[in-house]
Formats: sequence, structure tokens, C-alpha cells
Amino acid sequence: MTIRLSIILLFGLLLSTADAQPQIKEEDKMSDNKLQTATFGSGCFWCTEAVFKRVKGVKNVTSGYAGGKPANPTYREVSSGQTGHAEVVQINYDPEEIAYEELLQIFWRTHNPTTLNRQGADVGTQYRSVIFFHNQEQLRLAKEYKEKLDNAGIWEDPIVTEISPYEAFYPAEEYHQDYYEKNPNAGYCQFVIIPKLEKFQEIFGSKIKEKFRE
Repeated sequence: MTIRLSIILLFGLLLSTADAQPQIKEEDKMSDNKLQTATFGSGCFWCTEAVFKRVKGVKNVTSGYAGGKPANPTYREVSSGQTGHAEVVQINYDPEEIAYEELLQIFWRTHNPTTLNRQGADVGTQYRSVIFFHNQEQLRLAKEYKEKLDNAGIWEDPIVTEISPYEAFYPAEEYHQDYYEKNPNAGYCQFVIIPKLEKFQEIFGSKIKEKFRE
């Protein structure tokens, strides 16, 4: 059992009988036509959400599930590793403030893209490193960036990040949204998320929103 799953059990958040969340259509989230959407999975979505919420130009970040077959999966179903979904975040961003290439840079530098179906103590296909591209331009940029990183030999092992077409996104249960902001003193936040945010700030300090600057 992972540290993260133990925390959920401790707080009685698992085994929720709440109704499954409906799929949010991309066009319903785009209240401003100039915003674009990116969907990334880099392990625990609590961590990924906390990072991208702090990025200049990012207007909204929602934790959820993508890449599996069943519609409207629950956290317990996804955690079984049987649905094919990955924990992801869906990001609405302003391309006039931050480019997709910059989001890719942050994505790849804030997790380990060489560990297959694993980030730290979180193990399973639901924790895989994955980019769900929304258009051909995102596909081109993701493949080019991945090739450059592999050729640069930044990591000893090859990058295993999956690059797949976006099909559907299902928001996670409410208690997963803004998890770090709601539970900053929880063990997972203290020992996993905070060190990740410190590393993010060290590398990408100039890209952090003013309200999150220390």
C-alpha cells in the first residue's frame, strides 16, 4: 500500500459512495476562447496539480482521469489499475502568457519520466508518465521535445513517457481537487509535494505566479 493511499484511508476518503463525476467537455471549460488545453500525467495528480497551479499563464487546473475505457471511473476503480486510466491534470492556459513548449519543459523537469508506471512509492499504470495531445501541433512538439531530451542524455535511462491522443477527461472526486492547498500538513504533502514544489521553484522561479512566491 502506498503512503498516499494510506493517507486517504486515514482520512476516510476512500470508499466514497458519491455519484460519479460527469465528463466535462473541453468546450464547456473554455469560457475564454483564447485559452488552450493541455493534459498531463506525471504520477500522483495531487503533486502535478500543485505544480501547475503555480505557473504564470495557467488559469485552471483540474485533477482527473484519462486514457482508460470505462466512462466516469471512480478513484477506487482507477486505483485498481484495471481501468487503463492515468491520474492526470487538465490545464487551461493562455498561450499569450505561456507556450505549450514551456508547459512541456515544466512537465518533464518535475517528475521522473524514466520509471515505467511508477513515481516514487506510487506504483501502477495509473501513475504512468503520459501526455495526451489535443491537436497535431501538441503531438509534434511533444515528440520533438522527447527526442531532444533522449538525445541529450539527461537521464541515464530512456524516457518512457507515453504520448497518446486525448479522448476524454473525467474530473476526480471533489476531495482530490486543490488537495495540497486544503491539506498542507498531511504527511504526503509534507514529504512528497513540498520537496517537489521546492525543486520546481528552484528551477522555474521566474515562471511562478506572484502570489505563490516565497
